[in-house]
Amino acid sequence: ETLSSNLVKVIADATLYHFGVLTSMMHMAWVKTTCGRLKSDYRYSKDIVYNNYPWPQNPTDKHRAAIEAAAQAVLDARAAHPDASLADLYDPLTMPPVLLKAHQKLDAAVDAAYALCGGKKSWKSDAERVAFLFELYQRYTSLLPVTTTKPKRKSKA
Repeated sequence: ETLSSNLVKVIADATLYHFGVLTSMMHMAWVKTTCGRLKSDYRYSKDIVYNNYPWPQNPTDKHRAAIEAAAQAVLDARAAHPDASLADLYDPLTMPPVLLKAHQKLDAAVDAAYALCGGKKSWKSDAERVAFLFELYQRYTSLLPVTTTKPKRKSKA
């Protein structure tokens, strides 16, 4: 009963955690930077966009649970409007307030998970998010050990 094109992407065994991270502002900032485009539409690639996305490293059970609860709230808010298309639901002028609030909570939960690996709890812009994600990507993929240097203390003379 369902026809789909070769553009459909499926994540086997995906959880609410995966849905939550992938629908967050953090991932959307990555998408806007790394995706190709056809006209004004994003062309999501598993090889370039998904496989290179730097997920939060070792999120705690508490952080995973918060993301999953927030993701479920997004799905519940969508389900409350069964006659609305996604285009209707995400129109900035008519987006249901409960859906907007659910996404804000989801974004806060995802940001908190990234704070564990050096991120912030709030971001000023998508550019700031993407700069952090590329730094995180570099950290994840570098073959060189991560070194941190302590600032030198001035001697008391």
